[in-house]
Amino acid sequence: MRAFIMAAGEGTRMWPLTENRPKPLLPLVGKPIIEYILDAVIDAGIDRITILIGREGRKIVSDIGHVYRDIRIDYRHQEMRVGTGNAALYAEEFDDDRFMFLNGDILFDAHMLYEIKDEENAVLAVYRELGDSYGSIEGNELLEGISEKVEGSRNVWINTGIYVFGREIFDALKACAPSVRGEIELTDAINILASRLEVRVIKSKGFWMDLGAPWDLLNALPHLMDDMESRMDGTVEENVSLKGNIVLGEGSVIKSGTYIEGPVHIGRNTVVGPSAYIRPYSVIGNNCHIGNSSEIKASIVMDGTKIPHFNYVGDSVIGERCNFGAGTKVANLRLDERNIRANLKGRMVDTGRRKLGVIMGDEVHTGINASILPGSMIGSGVSIGPSVTVNGLVKSGTRIL
Repeated sequence: MRAFIMAAGEGTRMWPLTENRPKPLLPLVGKPIIEYILDAVIDAGIDRITILIGREGRKIVSDIGHVYRDIRIDYRHQEMRVGTGNAALYAEEFDDDRFMFLNGDILFDAHMLYEIKDEENAVLAVYRELGDSYGSIEGNELLEGISEKVEGSRNVWINTGIYVFGREIFDALKACAPSVRGEIELTDAINILASRLEVRVIKSKGFWMDLGAPWDLLNALPHLMDDMESRMDGTVEENVSLKGNIVLGEGSVIKSGTYIEGPVHIGRNTVVGPSAYIRPYSVIGNNCHIGNSSEIKASIVMDGTKIPHFNYVGDSVIGERCNFGAGTKVANLRLDERNIRANLKGRMVDTGRRKLGVIMGDEVHTGINASILPGSMIGSGVSIGPSVTVNGLVKSGTRIL
């Protein structure tokens, strides 16, 4: 069997985090999304792996390499992104009898692959009380079809984007007509295949998450961090309070007066403190500085970012190489405490979160005492002047003075 990971999508729903990196390389607790998928595949005993790449795909090749955990990784480049069905067809050139197809933007329990890997033709499903964001599975043990997203659908088994098929899937793909979007859809081919032969439905109770929107990265943190074991490879000065499980990377320093409540993950060569406060479910990358009297709560701070003086960041994703001026604050709660709404591809959507700060791209700079309101989306390369209040969407490269 060959695992074929489809990681060539544009990742536009993850803006601004995907402006400078492909979606599978977005960081999640010390490693990118794609590595969680690769680890699960290898742990399931699959040793032939191909990653389909697209825009900025060279960065995946550079970061992952051609050998991962002693397993060779093959790459194919999808020239035209015209649907998941077109993506799956790139696997036809390999002479394997069976293929495990996986979307490259999902997070799941590794044991789920054991539930499906020995099947001939099968789809993996998980249960959702509210399923209107996903395609739903029709049929019990045998697949009758995969339906489109239906608003308001409840108590359904949904499509996880994990499949096992024999070579028959390629004939079904070639029989597909383009969808209304002009794309070849893998789910259409699966429905064709299910009309010709038996396709089993494997219903799993494992954890599964589609990482479709930027705040999904925050939603994933409890699952990844609740069982995290402490590891202290850096230096902890005197008069530091540490509670719960904490990972401190090599070369990092926690300075005097700092208070950290785990689970917290801190990368390499990062300085925290003096007198900083890091709250649970915070992930701080490599070469960062969280400085004097700054507080980080349930947020992801990517590599090279400086939050050095009297700052507050709550429930946010902060890109690489950002720099916060002294006193910059990120609000994460509406006064009426209703769910935060945010701009997703030009449309205001309910994030499903009562607390959400900012989704910030790379190399954003703020002046002293800047304020950022809940649900703001700030593109890369933005400059925000002193005492400015930001609310809503800010396009990349903007200067707000």
